[in-house]
Amino acid sequence: MSRDLSRLISPKTIAIFGGSWAENVVKQLKKAGYTGQIWPVHPHRQKLLNLPCFASVAELPAAPDASFIGVNKQLTVTVVQQLSERGAGGAVCFASGFLESEADVAGGAELQQQLLQAAGDMPILGPNCYGLLNYLDNIPIWPDEHGGLKVERGVAIIAQSSNIAISLTMQQRGLPLAFLATVGNQAQTDAATVAETLLSDPRISVVGFYLEGFGDIRSLERIAALAHTLKKPLLALKSGKTEASRSAALSHTASLTGSSRAGESLLERLGIVEVDNLDVFIETLKILHYAGPLASKHISSVSCSGGEAGLMADASADLDLDFQSFSKQQQQALATCLGPQVNIANPLDYHTYIWADIAAMTRCFTAVCSGTSALNIFVYDRPRDDYCDPSAWDCVLTSLRATKQATSAPIAILSSITDNMSEALASELVEIGCVPLAGMRTGLKAVEAAISAGQHQRRRTMPERLIIVPQGVAEAHSNIQASTEHSAKLSLAAYGVKIPEWTTARDSGHLQQIISTVQYPCVLKAQGLAHKSDHGAVITNIKNKQTLLAAATDMLKRLPSDQQGFLIEAMVTDVIAELLIGITRDPTGLLVLTLGFGGTLTELIDDSVSILLPCNASDIGHALTQLKLYPLLTGYRGANKADLTAIVDAIVAIGHYAQDNARRLVELEVNPLLARAKDAIAADALLRLTADP
Repeated sequence: MSRDLSRLISPKTIAIFGGSWAENVVKQLKKAGYTGQIWPVHPHRQKLLNLPCFASVAELPAAPDASFIGVNKQLTVTVVQQLSERGAGGAVCFASGFLESEADVAGGAELQQQLLQAAGDMPILGPNCYGLLNYLDNIPIWPDEHGGLKVERGVAIIAQSSNIAISLTMQQRGLPLAFLATVGNQAQTDAATVAETLLSDPRISVVGFYLEGFGDIRSLERIAALAHTLKKPLLALKSGKTEASRSAALSHTASLTGSSRAGESLLERLGIVEVDNLDVFIETLKILHYAGPLASKHISSVSCSGGEAGLMADASADLDLDFQSFSKQQQQALATCLGPQVNIANPLDYHTYIWADIAAMTRCFTAVCSGTSALNIFVYDRPRDDYCDPSAWDCVLTSLRATKQATSAPIAILSSITDNMSEALASELVEIGCVPLAGMRTGLKAVEAAISAGQHQRRRTMPERLIIVPQGVAEAHSNIQASTEHSAKLSLAAYGVKIPEWTTARDSGHLQQIISTVQYPCVLKAQGLAHKSDHGAVITNIKNKQTLLAAATDMLKRLPSDQQGFLIEAMVTDVIAELLIGITRDPTGLLVLTLGFGGTLTELIDDSVSILLPCNASDIGHALTQLKLYPLLTGYRGANKADLTAIVDAIVAIGHYAQDNARRLVELEVNPLLARAKDAIAADALLRLTADP
């Protein structure tokens, strides 16, 4: 449900409830020069910082646009209800002890439900949050220190952690922070709903999220579509990557997927670029604000040191960046101004032969920036000015200023270590028209993220609506039925998945009766066991009747008494690769499709990629190319090529089965899917469904 947050984020009247925390909010509003009306509310105090206090919500002159509620959790519920009934514009709920601490404080969930009922249609942020900082209109509804200043245009950050939010306001790297909101528990108004309001503000260029949980995924889908339409990038830093326990899962897929994979897949699908730490988060926001999403992965690197050039190349080795070669025209221009002693390559070390020669440096920089690179990165470490004289380094900035006047190419100035990018230098670079980046590895990871943002922005359409199994559906593991391998494969075969020729036998006696129908070589499997190879319940390449009967007799001696008969299948030969295709249901309700190289060594190989359902053949084909061992499918070193169309068709069919059975599906795995030159065959399958339709 979308809510109108306009009064809350740009209020003309603010009511403030509480004691010491309320005083802090008033101090921040006065410090910012807030020109609206401030109404402190306290039942026993006459004044708060020389402002007259009102005893209750009922005594307020009017319904406030925004309120900061800094009272205990029980009283918070009462105040929220009174504000809602009065028609207030919204409230920040500061108190904790609601659902975020249910494990520690009894009744947290019930109290949070009471809070939601009390709020009704009135928007609330939190509980357990600090509030918001509107630097565009200079309105801090905030009970603590913060480091931001008024800006005319900039980035918005929405955070679940108030402490992380405070730290982000203290950055000194030239990030123009326009708006910051904390959402705490996201009990009612989640991060996506706040983002929906902010995206529509033309003064906001990009929205960044610090998330601990996703909230309403449908809401995320909605704002992702809005951002795509408005061509405004979304960036996320998601905490909580630790793998959740998978003790209830039987498949290899679960050990590969974990809870973090679903989150990563969700963000990727929605076009929300994910980064892995706060430093990269800040640097990426700067690129997206000053330069926008990058048009390609082609970049140029320029420095006056071979060491820096080498480090730039090394720091990018595992990143999806391309130091493309300079064109012939660029090479000629660079050779002319640098001379024969300089090797013309990208990354470029222009040495110090032209240092302080402004004209020559400008020609060199302009030649680099005349190409098609999405970003031209100049490594620049200015000496500290407290006991050094940095004036000899000004020639670089002077040349860059002239280069920016001569070309519209995007330019970033990168300090090799974070300490060498001061706030003053960052401001100077922004004034020139360059993006200030702090730290070599951090800056390059930010460049990679900005490239991803460009790729997402160039998508013509958004993906299909996600499949989400509602909470409570197929949740209870006590009512789960595991199909036999044979039954699972027959279910998939009905959707078009190719399986080996087969027959079944109830026991060794039944096997003896039907043994004349078996074709050799064959595979003998015990039914009713997961991870059969761990139990010696699979015997391959059986070539005659005698060996088959002996294998069945021996297998019965070693297996549990509840094993469910035998499956005898034709031996599949000429296999090029073994693939794993698995589908698990994430706690969020998303269906996660995992593709990887499989067989008995699945976890050791650990080569997999995850996408969300629904997905199409194009999505699956692209996902396969992301596997490290993908070349095995395309004829590695002259070997046979696998039938990629057959592989993709099999995976599409498996996905269709999962979609049609989404409400019951707990776990599905085909491992291995045997890739061959002319087909793909499901050699083993595991399927777990809830008993109720």
